[in-house]
Amino acid sequence: MADATGPERLPPRAPEEMTSRQREVAAAISGGPRGGLRGPFQAWLRSPEVADRFQKVGEYVRFNSTIPPALNELAILVTAREWTAQYEWYAHHALAMKAGLPPAIAEAIARGERPEGMDADQRAVYDFATELHRERSVSDAAYAAVMERFGEQGVVDLIAACGYYVAVAMTLNVSRVPLPEGVAPPLAPLPRASGA
Repeated sequence: MADATGPERLPPRAPEEMTSRQREVAAAISGGPRGGLRGPFQAWLRSPEVADRFQKVGEYVRFNSTIPPALNELAILVTAREWTAQYEWYAHHALAMKAGLPPAIAEAIARGERPEGMDADQRAVYDFATELHRERSVSDAAYAAVMERFGEQGVVDLIAACGYYVAVAMTLNVSRVPLPEGVAPPLAPLPRASGA
């Protein structure tokens, strides 16, 4: 397994160390609803066009999705757990709690377990996101449950949330974006099937 610890590989750069395009994109990200360059954004700025395009997708997925916020955060937590993305989990666990996701659901996901006591909407999102990550597709039942509740746009928005946050998780894990000082890694490694 790859080593996720060690020094940050793509650490933040001061504005004077950036190209004019990097500064332009950094200003657009900082001036938007995120209000800063946390998480993957400092790494993405090494390719400012990637940063610009990803941040626009991410802004929609996080702030404007047709999936209600607590359910959107549920899908993000599933993604963070599947990728053992410590910073992603740390940041989005707080957002999930603020949005009203029951703590017991997040705790079960963190342990790699199917949460008990989910309502129909939570089950639909959990099943869809989990199947998508693990099976690389979704069953007819998982598709129908999301389609019935959120329609075609909701299906696509949920796929986008899972996909965008995989890119975030990959970036965080490769770059080794650190947790804030004093914060312990919230996720234990999950066992992987042999050959995976």
